[in-house]
Amino acid sequence: MKVLGINSSARKDGNTAILIEKVFEELNKAGIETEMVQLSGKTIEPCRACFACGGKKSCVHKKDLFQDIFDKMTQADGIVLGSPVYTANISANMQAFLERASVVTDMNRNANLFWHKVGAAVTAARRGGALHALDAMNHFFMLQNMFIAGSSYWPMAYGQMPGDVRRDEEGLETMRNLGQNMAYLLLSLNAAGRHKGIL
Repeated sequence: MKVLGINSSARKDGNTAILIEKVFEELNKAGIETEMVQLSGKTIEPCRACFACGGKKSCVHKKDLFQDIFDKMTQADGIVLGSPVYTANISANMQAFLERASVVTDMNRNANLFWHKVGAAVTAARRGGALHALDAMNHFFMLQNMFIAGSSYWPMAYGQMPGDVRRDEEGLETMRNLGQNMAYLLLSLNAAGRHKGIL
């Protein structure tokens, strides 16, 4: 099994990456492979609403990394979305990515590209807006017939400068719990699928 993490922060290896890695640590302990894609220094173009993706299961515009990341998502068993809070919302790159991913899946609804995968969202916030950012990412999972892993609190941590989230003990504990719950859900779904002959 594999979980893909997408870090949409403008800072590579910053607070958002630290939180994703905390979730990954627990997944790795459970024997689940992980990979993180970081969008720092890259630009994801917004959806052009051309609907040319219908029947293709892919976006026809190839000037950025969208399709490479989307392909990794369809192959993964679980997806962790991570974004810092920018103006009480997710980053522009994450917004553009999720809009395009949603259109591709909507135009190929019968393909069930993310059907019964496990999703989890994390965010790093200086102060406010974290719940709004989490909702934006979780809404993507809900739209895709995915299962969402929960935790002991909202999966957020406070920090402004790189590394600040390491001082948020409750936030880090929430990430550990999130990773454990995500691993449990992935392993349970995998076992159930094998039992029923689905996988």
